[in-house]
Amino acid sequence: MSVAIAGGGPGGLLLGYLLARAGIEVTVLEARSDFDRDFRGDSLHPYTLELLDRLGLAEDLLALDHFKARSFRFHTPDGVYRAADYDRLRTPFGYIALMPQVRFLDFLAERASELPSFTLRTNAKVTWLLEDDGVVAGVRHRGGELTASVVVGADGRFSTVRRLAGLEARPLGATTDLLWFRLPRSPGDPPDADLDLYFGRDAYIGVLGGVRDWQVGYSVEKGSYPALRERGVEPIRAFVRERVPWLADRAHLLTDFSQTTLLSVDISRVDRWHRPGLLLLGDAAHVISPVGGNGILMAIQDAVAAANRLVPAFRRGGVTPADLAGVQADRIRAIERVQADQVRVERRAAAARARGRGTAPPKLLKYLFAVPAVRIRGARGNAYGPFPPQLDESLLSS
Repeated sequence: MSVAIAGGGPGGLLLGYLLARAGIEVTVLEARSDFDRDFRGDSLHPYTLELLDRLGLAEDLLALDHFKARSFRFHTPDGVYRAADYDRLRTPFGYIALMPQVRFLDFLAERASELPSFTLRTNAKVTWLLEDDGVVAGVRHRGGELTASVVVGADGRFSTVRRLAGLEARPLGATTDLLWFRLPRSPGDPPDADLDLYFGRDAYIGVLGGVRDWQVGYSVEKGSYPALRERGVEPIRAFVRERVPWLADRAHLLTDFSQTTLLSVDISRVDRWHRPGLLLLGDAAHVISPVGGNGILMAIQDAVAAANRLVPAFRRGGVTPADLAGVQADRIRAIERVQADQVRVERRAAAARARGRGTAPPKLLKYLFAVPAVRIRGARGNAYGPFPPQLDESLLSS
């Protein structure tokens, strides 16, 4: 009995690691030659760090370069206020670790490859599903064929496995895209700059801390990117100079759109994440908006839920359709909650633009966030997500 996982992202690699720790033969098929992509999610939440700590991985992971974001702030025309205090949580990891995703994935792949039942194949894009009387029984990929008792599609928002399986993602409503670029860090930058949103009248900027630079995300109304590109980068530089004054001395370093990456924001979900012999996880099953930075968290939690179901099933003799359906049942409430919150934010932003109002959140939040308990509650909600699954660590002994 074996598992083939398409996609070497956080969810796919973590599930591969957990299954291999349980002694199950698992092969992760990564379409590219490596994991290096620019402006992939970099946020490792306290839930993820606690999980890795229980697996004996956190100390070595956190020895790699990373930035500890201990708070989340809104910068509005009415003032600056903290929306979340991660350092007030009851955890050894009172922060979000911002680490280039390639470093995290390389680390997971290295540790998983130390396990005898784990195999990673790169340049192995899945091109077809092998089926036996309606049951998915493996994959064809660039390089050969691989039979498996279960195929897991963890190959992202544009999932090939999802398309081949005939499972369609239903859009839920996204009205904003993000244009990402980098500006260098300077010794004089604010020491408390962590995760910050700077609101203007028609746009906002998200600034994420890093060890050597800042990731800057400029909001773009869906459909408006061609017009923005026609105007050139000066309006973006002007916005940075006006709304993020401590970055004004570096705004001129953005000289061309070739330095940017457009992230088309999507919020969508597949109604059924499984077929006999096949399971979808992470963005392949449900695309999470980057707002809140919890896409990695949701994929990690999907992997935990899948391991909790698949390992006992294999030990009983085989995975049934009910086992696969059980993974979705364990996760659907959390995903629906997160996506519903994101859709509400998107609709409010669209309504504000339609009325010619600014992008800043309601003034009432300024007074709510003045209450420490509210900031702690907000941090906890983002740090762990709704209904976080707990790994059954007893399953890891083969």
